[in-house]
Amino acid sequence: MKEKISQIKNRYQACSLEELPEFIESIQEDDRAGVKKIRETAVKAYQKYQEELVRLEQMNQYEDTYAPMGYVCGIDEVGRGPLAGPVVAAAVVLPKDCRILYVNDSKQLSAKKREELYEEIMEKAVSVGIGLVSHERIDEINILQATYEAMRMAIGQLTVPPAVLLNDAVTIPEVSIKQVPIIKGDAKSASIAAASIIAKVTRDRLMEQLDSVYPGYDFAGNKGYGSAKHIEGLKQMGPCAIHRRTFIKNLI
Repeated sequence: MKEKISQIKNRYQACSLEELPEFIESIQEDDRAGVKKIRETAVKAYQKYQEELVRLEQMNQYEDTYAPMGYVCGIDEVGRGPLAGPVVAAAVVLPKDCRILYVNDSKQLSAKKREELYEEIMEKAVSVGIGLVSHERIDEINILQATYEAMRMAIGQLTVPPAVLLNDAVTIPEVSIKQVPIIKGDAKSASIAAASIIAKVTRDRLMEQLDSVYPGYDFAGNKGYGSAKHIEGLKQMGPCAIHRRTFIKNLI
């Protein structure tokens, strides 16, 4: 007696990506239209998985190159451009040969996917450091220096000593560890991409919390960036406590 199509569908949904070839083989000779459709879906899913594995190998080229030196740490920041709130940097050390599916530049991911990957990165990472520099400090020393400060803070929070820092484009002053600046590094290095996700989710969550403290600027929606609602709120109410005065002086 043939297996019901509903049972086959349930088996497919319970399959891990690695188990798909065995599942596809098990229904290869079943010519029912419903089964053919499930099989086609499974084949496409496995092809996408194989493509992702190839992409991840490319994303780990820098990590694999420098792994013999010791711990490799990816660093990235988020929040240089907003009119309000802090700049946040993250430093992430992933285990050797770690492959986290779909890790990528945080800007290329949906908010839901970033949240999912945040949890997986935090679970699998050898160590994660986060640096946060306030809007007051940004006004005091300028955004570039504040970004460097946040990065140094993130490195200082690591529980293991990195041998190599993979940075998204920049060279951080006052850091003695070997640095490898990579242009568009968050799209070329798994560690930098992981850091970009940690920094982005950390800052987004903070700005969502601050929206209830400082309503009227839509911080939950724009995360402090200069959206139309944000500018309108500034014009109507003026700046609040977390606005960067050096960023808004030409707007009010």
